[in-house]
Amino acid sequence: IITLLLLCMSTQAFGDNEINIRQVTGGDNLVLAIDQIGYDNDVIFSLNHNRNNIEIKQVGHNQEISWVSWWGSGYNWGGDLDGEDNTLKLYQNCTKSAGNCNKNDIGFHISGDDNKLWWAEGYIIDNRNDTTWTYDGNEGGGHTVNVDIHGNNNSIVGFQRNCSAGACSGHIARIYLYGDDNDVFAEQVNDGVKSLYLTVLNDDNVVDIGQWGDAAHTATITIDGTYGTNLDLIQKGNGANTYSLTQYCVTSAGCTISITQD
Repeated sequence: IITLLLLCMSTQAFGDNEINIRQVTGGDNLVLAIDQIGYDNDVIFSLNHNRNNIEIKQVGHNQEISWVSWWGSGYNWGGDLDGEDNTLKLYQNCTKSAGNCNKNDIGFHISGDDNKLWWAEGYIIDNRNDTTWTYDGNEGGGHTVNVDIHGNNNSIVGFQRNCSAGACSGHIARIYLYGDDNDVFAEQVNDGVKSLYLTVLNDDNVVDIGQWGDAAHTATITIDGTYGTNLDLIQKGNGANTYSLTQYCVTSAGCTISITQD
């Protein structure tokens, strides 16, 4: 593990691995831990502000953690990670043989304070409070997630994994937000393209999403409104389920929605 207090631009190569992290201006109390086990793994982003705590682990090959592709590098406007007291834990894993891993990709664009982002590809955890990431030794890669936050005090925890049925289909996520004080836990498990898009925009939402099994589920969810919504969506099993929800909560006590498909 490389643990360092980063005070300037740092570029290090380990075999075919690359770490390129640029600090936009001075910054205080950064703790950055990067563990790369394998090859053709890249970590490329810029950051700013104080007391950011970042833990990155890449096991296998053909994996990247970088800025969100449609934004491009945020270096010129303050950094890809621009906000105080953020905690990022980003894990990637592919166990297939040399040259056979599809690309795992994690991007983030955070411009807000005190946000927590834990996301893994090829690892699993039991719930949003679990701190032990495990994997089963059979991962094919190909996962994509784009996270875009902007607001303050959001918590996004989730993972995507595959290969349990041998198909090793990569999953897609994308989670935007923009509001404050939202809590999202998302998981996409097993084979078949799961997809998932979530856009929140308002404050005080609590969201749990499932999507399990070997079928190609899809969930497109947009939550907005004057008050928060508690949403628990589970799509599971081997039959393809599709769902699109648009919610605008105007109830002062908040709204609750639960959807389960099998």
